[in-house]
Amino acid sequence: MRGRAVPVRLVGVEPTIVQCAEQLYVGRRESITMTEFARIADHLPTMFSGLAQRGVATTGAPFFRYRMIDMAAEMVVEAGIPIAGPVPVDAPDFLDRLPAGRYATVSHVGHPDQLMSITARLLDWAQRNGLIWDMTPTPTGELWNARVEMLMTNPAEQPDMHKWQTVLLFKLAD
Repeated sequence: MRGRAVPVRLVGVEPTIVQCAEQLYVGRRESITMTEFARIADHLPTMFSGLAQRGVATTGAPFFRYRMIDMAAEMVVEAGIPIAGPVPVDAPDFLDRLPAGRYATVSHVGHPDQLMSITARLLDWAQRNGLIWDMTPTPTGELWNARVEMLMTNPAEQPDMHKWQTVLLFKLAD
């Protein structure tokens, strides 16, 4: 997802608001707790391999899309890989699209364990600045249209998790 950046200050990190185009992706969904996150992350190598075997080119970095969030219970999270056009997929894989629109974004270099605090700071920054998320509170958690963690570092090329770059992209309400 690419867009035009508008700089905004956040202590320690620099968020921006970007306009992103719609992005088709191949995904796989799991209901997990935070302690089970590796279960969704472990799907990415298999998904990449399956796309490569069929000659399907990827068009961007893999990501995790948080659909339903209840940090104290289960979350619905998708592993996604951007592609250029529709392709046949077999279950449990599926095709979906990240929606076009305005996203608040921030980049983080460091261990993935730090993402919870980076996320909290981004959410707080947005609240202080009167931004409204494309999210609906429900009795079972927050239902997000697009809350994405994009993995910019290939772990096979950089095994040191403290050097990984992750970009957070959270869709704003229209």
